Amino acid sequence: MKRSEINRCIKEMEELVRKNGFYLPPFCNFTPEEWKTKGHEYDEIRDNMLGWDITDYGLGDWEKVGFALITLRNGNQNNPKYSKVYAEKLLMLKEGQHSPMHFHWKKSEDIINRGGGTLIIHVYNDDGKEQLADTDVLVNADGRSYLVPAGTGVELKPGESITLWPHQFHDFDVKPGTGDVLIGEVSMCNDDNTDNCFQPPVGRFPEIEEDEDPYRLLCNEYPTAK
Repeated sequence: MKRSEINRCIKEMEELVRKNGFYLPPFCNFTPEEWKTKGHEYDEIRDNMLGWDITDYGLGDWEKVGFALITLRNGNQNNPKYSKVYAEKLLMLKEGQHSPMHFHWKKSEDIINRGGGTLIIHVYNDDGKEQLADTDVLVNADGRSYLVPAGTGVELKPGESITLWPHQFHDFDVKPGTGDVLIGEVSMCNDDNTDNCFQPPVGRFPEIEEDEDPYRLLCNEYPTAK
């Protein structure tokens, strides 16, 4: 992705967050110059990849396939220094944009429509070989449990949520005509380097073409504390 595209995505998400009355923690507003001055008191952000994350999944067409997200809080199962057992994210999915089919090996998560349009999540079981199974899927949504056929698109209007379990395939779309969606995620600890299984396989963190200065640093770009 071009840095100019990443900068634009972040500004669009900032506006969607403001529009829906959500407030971000201070570190989300640090400039790249400010990050150069931050010492070890901010290591939790660096070590657990809190902050901004823009991905086109390596496909080069963010407007059609991509996500903008912020990791607001996160523990670290690989580092005893960080004992939180939970994570929280905020995500933006634009109308006409798609986030690819995947499951998590370890993480269970609640996906919440925080505002905007109607979110659609298609669900499948894992067949045990990391492929989509043609079996009914158990949906747990806002205290209700029920079965749906494989591939069903579960619709979430603002305020509604769904629980997604390890090895439960899911993707993300927006119902046409309803507008961009602000999504919340409340989950077990998050590790985007090891806990995603995409079908078909795609990338996760984009290569960046530096065509302008960064507006915000991404979660894998923080300078080492001095």
